[in-house]
Amino acid sequence: MDFWFDPICPWAWVTSRWILEVEQVRPIDVRWHVMSLAVLNEGREVPEQYAALMEKAWLPVRAIMATQAEHGDEVVGELYTRIGTLIHPGGEQDWEVAVSTSLTQMGLPQDYLEAARTDRFDAALRASHHAGISLVGPDVGTPVIAVSGPDGERVAFFGPVVTPAPKGEAAGRLWDGTLLVAGTPGFFELKRTRDVDPIFD
Repeated sequence: MDFWFDPICPWAWVTSRWILEVEQVRPIDVRWHVMSLAVLNEGREVPEQYAALMEKAWLPVRAIMATQAEHGDEVVGELYTRIGTLIHPGGEQDWEVAVSTSLTQMGLPQDYLEAARTDRFDAALRASHHAGISLVGPDVGTPVIAVSGPDGERVAFFGPVVTPAPKGEAAGRLWDGTLLVAGTPGFFELKRTRDVDPIFD
């Protein structure tokens, strides 16, 4: 199955920790892909504070794309985990520090942080983003999950948005239910107002 994420999104982070739990209790193999909230919101009217956040949001996704270009797809999940751990449960608000520290932890050069300050990998970033968002449409955000259904059809959806991440068999049951509703022809949405912030345990 394929999982598209933007490392700055706390809700995608919780969902990604859930999918790692699912991987332990269901026969799935996660392939990680970058999508970008900055790309998604290009040309949209957004509040000034959010627009400033989107300007900063380019750096972490560009760093992952730069690293992927040289080290392949297998590096994406680990780098996301390290960056996300620092930003979300770690509370690191300087995303350059999060990227730099993560690269150091993985024994990778700071060249990828330097590349992230440029648009060198933006074509690949946009292609990865559009590969995910094209499966679900432009009215959603991150994460996007895509999986092959029981008859070989492609099933894709945004979310689920959940906190905290279910563990063990509870994670597996949520996966089963998510696939059931997402794979139902004509099914589009279940939603209720969020009344808690993301919980990172």
